[in-house]
Amino acid sequence: MTDPQLGVLMLGLFVVFILFGFPIAFTLMAMGVGFAFAAYDGNFDAVRSLLVQRTWSVMTNDVLISVPLFVFMGYIIERANILDRLFRSILLAAGGLPGALAVATLVTCALFATATGIVGAVVTLMGLLAFPAMLRHGYDVRLASGVVCAGGCLGILIPPSVMRILCGATAGVSVVQLYAGAFLPGFLLTGLYMVYVIARAIINPALAPKLPAKERDVPFWTVIFELARSFLPLSLLIFSVLGSILFGLATPSEAAAVGALGALILAAAYRSLPFQKLKESVFLTARTSAMVGWLFVGSFTFSAVFAALGGDAVIKNFVAGLDLSPTTFLIVSQIIIFILGWPLEWTEIIVIFVPIFLPLLDHFAIDPLFFGLLIALNIQTSFLSPPVAMAPFYLKGVAPAHININEIFRGVMPFMLIVVAAMAALYIFPELGLWLPRYLYR
Repeated sequence: MTDPQLGVLMLGLFVVFILFGFPIAFTLMAMGVGFAFAAYDGNFDAVRSLLVQRTWSVMTNDVLISVPLFVFMGYIIERANILDRLFRSILLAAGGLPGALAVATLVTCALFATATGIVGAVVTLMGLLAFPAMLRHGYDVRLASGVVCAGGCLGILIPPSVMRILCGATAGVSVVQLYAGAFLPGFLLTGLYMVYVIARAIINPALAPKLPAKERDVPFWTVIFELARSFLPLSLLIFSVLGSILFGLATPSEAAAVGALGALILAAAYRSLPFQKLKESVFLTARTSAMVGWLFVGSFTFSAVFAALGGDAVIKNFVAGLDLSPTTFLIVSQIIIFILGWPLEWTEIIVIFVPIFLPLLDHFAIDPLFFGLLIALNIQTSFLSPPVAMAPFYLKGVAPAHININEIFRGVMPFMLIVVAAMAALYIFPELGLWLPRYLYR
């Protein structure tokens, strides 16, 4: 068997092992080290050197320093019950809208997404907070499920998404430009979700009944006071952090450090962060950061061996031989990523399959930033589409026992179609994603 054939076999075996449930990071490392002996003719010193170099490159990667800081910021905001305050203040402001509870849920998810890219945390919290409230008010189970799951996945796209950081580090694209490019598509997708919910509530009010009059008729100054007490402080923290990144006042790591400190100050001001919750936040941050670090060690090792065997050249030559147009390549690549989202999570797609497409971008003269934005939209389907569909499973874990997982799956389907529509809009109007980074960094 030739080296390129070994490379293709390596990729195929990785997919098989992941489908059997093996840990991603350690599967990547084990396969990288195992096939490295074939790539380097059994030279143990070369294999050991490869693993050490790849581990060191992760440890010295400045971009990845921001990951634990942003994660810590998100966990502090989560554990300090700030999300609860935020949701209730937004609900007071949106009380008169059709589908007010669903709209408030989406706005809260979008804002919380800018504080943390941890999808599981957002879906779980909103599943405990907003989902029961919607069910109590007579909302359709499928609509309520779709709102919580789709809203919780916005953290994949809207900065400071951890996925954006990993994508930038994997693709060698500026994380700052990825953040800037994701703003308009992220809020476009949020807006499309809200338009859909409001339209469904207007067409069929039984799906999303109006709130009782006593919950809608709240004095104006009460609404202003609640927004100023919960919405405004968190918004100022988030936009000061992201603004300092986008306008070049701070690096992502520096801004993340300020954000983590600001989250601690905000939690202390609310007097809602006892030592036990602070300890939990530190532990969860360490666990998540360790997962990301080992994932990159495994990914870098796997990718280096895959390239040494010539596997990426095989794929590149095969695609180039198909004589595709840039348009066709973009469509085909996004369809492949969409299909991969059914059995795989976004981490496997980003660290293994996206690098396979990267060498082809120059061949088709496609902007890596634009390609990364399309992936950011597309990758949300990996959290929504069965059979993996982590967002529905997160919701099922906290939903009442009578809620069937199939109802949740049916509820997310319309929101998946909205994601596809947003991708089409970004493809037809690339400036939705490229205008802001070009304006800020020209």
